[in-house]
Amino acid sequence: MNRFVGAALLGAALLAGPTGAAAQELRIGYVNSDRVLRESQPSKAASVKLEAEFGKRKRDLDELAARIKANADRLDKDAPTLSESDRTRRQRELVEQDRDLQRKQREFQEDFNQRRNEELAAVLERANRAIRQIFEQERYDLIVQEAVFAGPRVDITDKVIKALNNGAPAPAPAPR
Repeated sequence: MNRFVGAALLGAALLAGPTGAAAQELRIGYVNSDRVLRESQPSKAASVKLEAEFGKRKRDLDELAARIKANADRLDKDAPTLSESDRTRRQRELVEQDRDLQRKQREFQEDFNQRRNEELAAVLERANRAIRQIFEQERYDLIVQEAVFAGPRVDITDKVIKALNNGAPAPAPAPR
Protein backbone atom coordinates (compact mmCIF):
# COMPACT_ATOMS: atom_id res chain seq x y z
CA MET A 1 0.00 0.00 0.00
CA ASN A 2 1.21 3.44 -0.81
CA ARG A 3 2.80 5.10 2.22
CA PHE A 4 0.74 8.24 1.84
CA VAL A 5 -2.54 6.34 1.59
CA GLY A 6 -1.56 4.35 4.68
CA ALA A 7 -0.70 7.54 6.55
CA ALA A 8 -3.98 9.14 5.50
CA LEU A 9 -5.94 6.10 6.68
CA LEU A 10 -4.05 6.10 9.96
CA GLY A 11 -4.72 9.81 10.42
CA ALA A 12 -8.41 9.37 9.66
CA ALA A 13 -8.63 6.46 12.09
CA LEU A 14 -6.93 8.47 14.81
CA LEU A 15 -9.13 11.51 14.22
CA ALA A 16 -12.30 9.42 14.26
CA GLY A 17 -11.12 7.85 17.52
CA PRO A 18 -13.46 6.58 20.19
CA THR A 19 -16.65 8.62 20.26
CA GLY A 20 -18.38 7.13 23.24
CA ALA A 21 -17.79 5.21 26.44
CA ALA A 22 -18.56 1.96 24.63
CA ALA A 23 -15.96 2.56 21.91
CA GLN A 24 -12.93 0.29 22.07
CA GLU A 25 -9.32 1.37 21.90
CA LEU A 26 -7.75 1.38 18.45
CA ARG A 27 -5.21 -1.48 18.12
CA ILE A 28 -2.25 -0.63 15.94
CA GLY A 29 0.79 -2.77 15.26
CA TYR A 30 4.08 -2.09 13.54
CA VAL A 31 6.36 -4.63 11.82
CA ASN A 32 9.99 -3.87 11.00
CA SER A 33 10.32 -5.75 7.69
CA ASP A 34 14.08 -5.33 7.56
CA ARG A 35 14.44 -7.06 10.93
CA VAL A 36 12.13 -9.85 9.81
CA LEU A 37 14.31 -10.39 6.73
CA ARG A 38 17.51 -10.33 8.79
CA GLU A 39 16.47 -12.41 11.80
CA SER A 40 13.84 -14.94 10.77
CA GLN A 41 14.74 -18.58 10.17
CA PRO A 42 13.16 -18.69 6.68
CA SER A 43 15.32 -15.74 5.65
CA LYS A 44 18.46 -17.35 7.08
CA ALA A 45 17.55 -20.63 5.35
CA ALA A 46 17.18 -18.76 2.06
CA SER A 47 20.66 -17.25 2.51
CA VAL A 48 22.14 -20.70 3.17
CA LYS A 49 20.32 -22.06 0.12
CA LEU A 50 21.69 -19.27 -2.08
CA GLU A 51 25.21 -19.81 -0.77
CA ALA A 52 24.96 -23.51 -1.56
CA GLU A 53 23.58 -22.77 -5.01
CA PHE A 54 26.01 -20.00 -6.00
CA GLY A 55 29.07 -20.52 -3.78
CA LYS A 56 31.02 -22.78 -6.16
CA ARG A 57 30.35 -20.54 -9.13
CA LYS A 58 31.53 -17.50 -7.15
CA ARG A 59 34.71 -19.29 -6.08
CA ASP A 60 35.36 -20.33 -9.71
CA LEU A 61 35.03 -16.70 -10.82
CA ASP A 62 37.38 -15.57 -8.06
CA GLU A 63 39.94 -18.18 -9.16
CA LEU A 64 39.63 -17.10 -12.79
CA ALA A 65 40.17 -13.46 -11.77
CA ALA A 66 43.27 -14.46 -9.78
CA ARG A 67 44.67 -16.38 -12.80
CA ILE A 68 44.10 -13.39 -15.07
CA LYS A 69 45.83 -11.10 -12.58
CA ALA A 70 48.76 -13.53 -12.36
CA ASN A 71 48.98 -13.61 -16.16
CA ALA A 72 48.94 -9.78 -16.26
CA ASP A 73 51.69 -9.63 -13.63
CA ARG A 74 53.71 -12.20 -15.59
CA LEU A 75 53.30 -10.14 -18.77
CA ASP A 76 54.46 -6.99 -16.99
CA LYS A 77 57.52 -8.84 -15.71
CA ASP A 78 58.31 -10.50 -19.06
CA ALA A 79 57.45 -7.51 -21.29
CA PRO A 80 61.01 -6.14 -21.59
CA THR A 81 62.34 -9.48 -22.89
CA LEU A 82 59.42 -10.30 -25.25
CA SER A 83 59.34 -9.53 -28.91
CA GLU A 84 56.80 -6.94 -30.01
CA SER A 85 54.57 -9.58 -31.63
CA ASP A 86 54.62 -11.85 -28.53
CA ARG A 87 53.87 -8.93 -26.24
CA THR A 88 50.98 -7.81 -28.47
CA ARG A 89 49.61 -11.37 -28.68
CA ARG A 90 49.72 -11.85 -24.90
CA GLN A 91 48.11 -8.44 -24.32
CA ARG A 92 45.31 -9.40 -26.73
CA GLU A 93 44.84 -12.73 -24.88
CA LEU A 94 44.64 -10.86 -21.57
CA VAL A 95 42.03 -8.47 -22.94
CA GLU A 96 39.97 -11.44 -24.20
CA GLN A 97 40.29 -13.23 -20.85
CA ASP A 98 39.26 -10.09 -18.99
CA ARG A 99 36.29 -9.54 -21.30
CA ASP A 100 35.20 -13.16 -20.76
CA LEU A 101 35.56 -12.76 -17.00
CA GLN A 102 33.46 -9.59 -16.96
CA ARG A 103 30.73 -11.31 -19.02
CA LYS A 104 30.71 -14.29 -16.64
CA GLN A 105 30.58 -11.97 -13.60
CA ARG A 106 27.63 -10.06 -15.10
CA GLU A 107 25.78 -13.30 -15.82
CA PHE A 108 26.52 -14.54 -12.32
CA GLN A 109 25.25 -11.33 -10.74
CA GLU A 110 22.07 -11.38 -12.83
CA ASP A 111 21.39 -15.04 -11.96
CA PHE A 112 22.14 -14.44 -8.29
CA ASN A 113 19.91 -11.35 -8.10
CA GLN A 114 17.04 -13.18 -9.78
CA ARG A 115 17.27 -16.14 -7.37
CA ARG A 116 17.69 -13.85 -4.35
CA ASN A 117 14.56 -11.94 -5.39
CA GLU A 118 12.65 -15.22 -5.75
CA GLU A 119 13.73 -16.38 -2.28
CA LEU A 120 13.00 -12.95 -0.80
CA ALA A 121 9.52 -12.94 -2.32
CA ALA A 122 8.81 -16.34 -0.77
CA VAL A 123 9.95 -15.13 2.68
CA LEU A 124 7.91 -11.94 2.34
CA GLU A 125 4.84 -13.94 1.35
CA ARG A 126 5.21 -16.11 4.45
CA ALA A 127 5.78 -13.03 6.61
CA ASN A 128 2.63 -11.38 5.24
CA ARG A 129 0.63 -14.55 6.03
CA ALA A 130 2.01 -14.52 9.58
CA ILE A 131 1.15 -10.81 9.93
CA ARG A 132 -2.38 -11.45 8.67
CA GLN A 133 -2.79 -14.32 11.14
CA ILE A 134 -1.65 -12.11 14.03
CA PHE A 135 -3.93 -9.33 12.75
CA GLU A 136 -6.96 -11.62 12.79
CA GLN A 137 -6.19 -13.57 15.98
CA GLU A 138 -5.36 -10.55 18.09
CA ARG A 139 -7.95 -8.29 16.46
CA TYR A 140 -5.76 -5.46 15.32
CA ASP A 141 -7.37 -2.53 13.55
CA LEU A 142 -4.21 -1.64 11.62
CA ILE A 143 -0.73 -3.08 11.11
CA VAL A 144 1.86 -1.02 9.24
CA GLN A 145 5.21 -2.14 7.88
CA GLU A 146 6.75 1.26 7.31
CA ALA A 147 6.67 4.10 9.78
CA VAL A 148 8.82 7.10 10.56
CA PHE A 149 8.64 6.30 14.27
CA ALA A 150 7.08 3.42 16.17
CA GLY A 151 7.25 2.83 19.89
CA PRO A 152 7.90 -0.55 21.46
CA ARG A 153 4.26 -0.76 22.60
CA VAL A 154 3.06 -1.17 19.00
CA ASP A 155 6.07 -3.09 17.63
CA ILE A 156 4.99 -6.66 16.88
CA THR A 157 8.11 -7.61 14.91
CA ASP A 158 9.14 -10.21 17.50
CA LYS A 159 5.72 -11.88 17.24
CA VAL A 160 6.06 -12.07 13.46
CA ILE A 161 9.59 -13.50 13.66
CA LYS A 162 8.44 -16.05 16.24
CA ALA A 163 5.47 -17.06 14.06
CA LEU A 164 7.78 -17.46 11.05
CA ASN A 165 10.36 -19.42 13.04
CA ASN A 166 7.72 -21.80 14.41
CA GLY A 167 6.74 -22.76 10.89
CA ALA A 168 10.23 -22.82 9.37
CA PRO A 169 12.85 -25.55 9.28
CA ALA A 170 16.24 -24.59 10.70
CA PRO A 171 18.79 -23.75 8.02
CA ALA A 172 21.23 -26.48 7.07
CA PRO A 173 24.91 -25.70 7.55
CA ALA A 174 26.59 -24.24 4.50
CA PRO A 175 28.72 -26.73 2.54
CA ARG A 176 32.43 -25.97 2.48
